[in-house]
Amino acid sequence: MARHEPPDHSRGDERTLGGYMAVHARPAAFQGTDGRSYTVAIETDETGERTRPVGGYLLFVRWDGEQPEVTGHIETPFLAWGSTAEEVAQAIGTLSLHEVKRQLDLLVAAKAPSSRPWWDVMRDEGTEHDV
Repeated sequence: MARHEPPDHSRGDERTLGGYMAVHARPAAFQGTDGRSYTVAIETDETGERTRPVGGYLLFVRWDGEQPEVTGHIETPFLAWGSTAEEVAQAIGTLSLHEVKRQLDLLVAAKAPSSRPWWDVMRDEGTEHDV
């Protein structure tokens, strides 16, 4: 069972992602424009580039609305680059929570179906079609 710890505001600026995570000792959580719940993590990976070998990105974990189960994830492209994972994670941690939410909304919108199912189109047309 999770424990609720009181926030420690001496640990950072809770308006930034890294600050929020430090102050509250847990990941930040958001509701996406799809109505689903997401938590966010700061991740790093190798870029394959000599001048900036490490990139950082946001990993959003999608949760089931009724059960505490992971139902998927979405991730941003690299948002910061640097020489070490620590340096890059720190840079990503300076993102404002508003910017993190904006990134989530962009990802959710990009994953939304670009067209409606055929049965919705037919229902809207209100006509019968021969098959």
